[in-house]
Amino acid sequence: MAGPSGRMSAFADGARPSLAGANSRRGPRVKPGGDVVKLEWQCAARDSHQTSLILMALFQGNALGCRRGEALIFEAVDFALEPGDALWLSGPNGSGKSSLLRLMAGLLSPVAGRIAWSGAAITQDRDAHRARLRYLGHLDAVKTHLSVAENLAFWAAYWEIAAQAIEPALERLGIAHLAEAPARQLSAGQRRRLALARLALGQAPLWLLDEPTAALDSDGIERLAALIAEARAAGGIVIFSSHDTLPVPGMKQLALAA
Repeated sequence: MAGPSGRMSAFADGARPSLAGANSRRGPRVKPGGDVVKLEWQCAARDSHQTSLILMALFQGNALGCRRGEALIFEAVDFALEPGDALWLSGPNGSGKSSLLRLMAGLLSPVAGRIAWSGAAITQDRDAHRARLRYLGHLDAVKTHLSVAENLAFWAAYWEIAAQAIEPALERLGIAHLAEAPARQLSAGQRRRLALARLALGQAPLWLLDEPTAALDSDGIERLAALIAEARAAGGIVIFSSHDTLPVPGMKQLALAA
């Protein structure tokens, strides 16, 4: 699949890059959509103002490219986020939403560009980057031979979080009554709630969520939105992919093209 011909970017605080002096084919298009601000443009060169905006952000990606096998999934993707920001990754199937999240998590390496936290490339200290993030993939990563509580206890121990946080986390997702149930008996929606309960164990600076609303009912979506709001209020950055938006006020959007 050929990547998009232009640049896709999301900037914190609604900042608009200036393309003055750039050899652009199309100027910036800023599309307000309720609480969502969507920034798209196509250009052949970046100017110094745009670059300075990227460098000021806490979590940033610059001119990112990604391949799957021999196929170029996307190229020339930028993002720049500050504490408390939320970013919605949208786009059709195969546009690279999951791949971009994996780049952000350090699980994949870009074929072009750089991802940095507080100005330092995340590859400089992979352990530090893993410690600051909570990554939720499109699979629930639930161990079916363990109980609901035992599944969450595994993650609490991994992140060195006190066991006392397990029951409140299950309560936050509405599945505390299932604590002793074998995970193999859970419905798809309940499995997703169990996966999301990891987020309720404690705050982390960066959340990367791949299709977090999959299989959730309206109550589950409201509970997830509340968790995201708390994380942002504490200064966390939340990035999620979804075909449908979440009720997240003031979020940015980065639309990937097929």
